[in-house]
Amino acid sequence: MAHILVIDDEPAMLQLIRRVLEKDQHIVTLQENAKEVLTKDFRQYDLILLDIMMPDMDGLEICSKIRSNVDCPIIFLTAKTQETDIVRGLGLGGDDYITKPFGTNELRARVNAHIRRDTREKKHSVCISGVVFQPKAKEVTVNSEKIPLTKSEYEICEYLALHRGQVFSREQIYEAVFGFDGESDESVIATHVKNIRRKMTALDLTPIETVWGVGYKWV
Repeated sequence: MAHILVIDDEPAMLQLIRRVLEKDQHIVTLQENAKEVLTKDFRQYDLILLDIMMPDMDGLEICSKIRSNVDCPIIFLTAKTQETDIVRGLGLGGDDYITKPFGTNELRARVNAHIRRDTREKKHSVCISGVVFQPKAKEVTVNSEKIPLTKSEYEICEYLALHRGQVFSREQIYEAVFGFDGESDESVIATHVKNIRRKMTALDLTPIETVWGVGYKWV
């Protein structure tokens, strides 16, 4: 499951893409007004689908303005097939393109392939609920005070925080953080969460909430 931002000036296209990607349990945020895109915090997204032909500001211009602040893959949606447009888009920092009209299976396959392959290291810090995450250093600070989290504790916090408000089971958290090749099982998540809470409570923070019978969420 990934958080995907879709930017397109056609409402019908936005709704179609949402229906298709939600079949794979992705969370899809739709954006019709191109100019409003520039005010968004892009660090919460795992992938961006960006239409090129839009009236207020085209996708190429948007990509050039946001690429330095975006770590996730950007896939262009375009009716253009000219090589020069494709080359320009990729040169501005796009990762791929899909030509309209496209098949729904192609869209799902392309998006999921990029999400699986995206190993780009996130470089930009992000503040969520007063907690500042430093992805490159794997550090968490509150009011400039570092919280001494282990690497696993950091990964769990970052995963929950970046999906703030969503509830995840221990199994889902384990698979997302450690993968299927981890050396323990999902029961270890409860221990990590207990330790995280102990460390954060010392700073009067309680961002991880237990949803009984389901799992945990960042509030």
